[in-house]
Amino acid sequence: MANSAPPPGTADIFPEEARRWQWIEQTAASVFGRYHYGELRTPIFEYTEVFQRGLGNETEVVQKEMYTFHDRGGRSLTLRPEGTAGVMRALLNTDVLNGVEQRVFYHGPMFRGERPAAGRRRQFHQIGVENVGRVAPELDAECIAMLMHFLEEIGITGAELRINTRGVMADRAPAAELLRTYFASHLDAMCPDCRVRYERNLWRILDCKQETCRQVVAQAPDYLACFSADSRAYFDRVLEALEALGIAYRIDRELVRGLDYYVHTVFEITHPGLGAQNAVAGGGRYELFLPDQTKPVQGVGFAAGVERLMMVQDALGVKLPIAPLAPICLISLGERARLANLKLAGQLRRAGLPVVLEVENKSLKSQMRTANRVGAAFAVIRGDEELARNAAVVKPMTGEQEQQECPINELPGRLAALWNARNKTEF
Repeated sequence: MANSAPPPGTADIFPEEARRWQWIEQTAASVFGRYHYGELRTPIFEYTEVFQRGLGNETEVVQKEMYTFHDRGGRSLTLRPEGTAGVMRALLNTDVLNGVEQRVFYHGPMFRGERPAAGRRRQFHQIGVENVGRVAPELDAECIAMLMHFLEEIGITGAELRINTRGVMADRAPAAELLRTYFASHLDAMCPDCRVRYERNLWRILDCKQETCRQVVAQAPDYLACFSADSRAYFDRVLEALEALGIAYRIDRELVRGLDYYVHTVFEITHPGLGAQNAVAGGGRYELFLPDQTKPVQGVGFAAGVERLMMVQDALGVKLPIAPLAPICLISLGERARLANLKLAGQLRRAGLPVVLEVENKSLKSQMRTANRVGAAFAVIRGDEELARNAAVVKPMTGEQEQQECPINELPGRLAALWNARNKTEF
């Protein structure tokens, strides 16, 4: 017998919980659509070089976390660890390299082989957006404002925006040299991971969560002083636009994000409802090179972890704004009634009504128990007597209303009116 548990670091999503996922995804589509973003769907796996080239070979995602395999043709493929690189690969089929703006959003599963933790699974889910093709500080600010708008729409309040600048690629060398000189004299006090980062990915030291490293980082020199005047001016314009949009923020010089492609604006949204690992979403502006491309794709975007959004909702007591739609349960007393109800079920479903139908020969009592178990709004009872009269008995399952008999030719319209009135009243 096959193991009934999902693989470690993954989870099954059953229908009742899936309704919550659908609400979050549908709200994202609604909010992002108001900013003129359209949905883009990309494959779950890509050629490995899309991520090696796009994310950078020295990033921890590429070095430690990707699920990479060879297919039967010997091609190296990788389950997507994040959404941006695949989206950029797809958008190369448009005019983004010529500065034609593309606004897209995506949602779906991502895969990283990191140790599972609260809100972090090996298969996790993200909702993200990318604005690609144009460069302007105001676009960065609008992207952040859209993210805050989305969080509000799904009931998340009390989130904090942390923001910083990575400058441009030309700023990196002098800034990195300043930090490298400082960290060199403190390596003995730093964690093993940061000693490796010192050689491979210096900037990630600033993002380390170990307390001994935090103390070293707190005394680091101001690397932003090495950035060009244009880079600092770009960041100032982003902040001015955020203030114009009424978005509160906190500048965090230790925020660098974990991928090599970021330039200019980087940001994270945190929430105290998540505890120590408190990031809900993050993103920024980037220049991303893909295989066989000598010109970078430029854009700004973000990704939010759906599991983490749900954890914050739980901490805030956010509930689904609508209840599940109560079905109509067709009760069949006898073989002839069951066949007649099969036809009726099809008519009602085509009229937009949810219907539950018992297809086996069960007693009235058993079928009524089923109606109660599924939370039916109404039971429609038919037996030989009702068939002879071309009628059905409609029994409300809640409230004080009496059951009533209805001619079969009037039944779809009557049920639609009753069901719509009930849902309008209760939901």
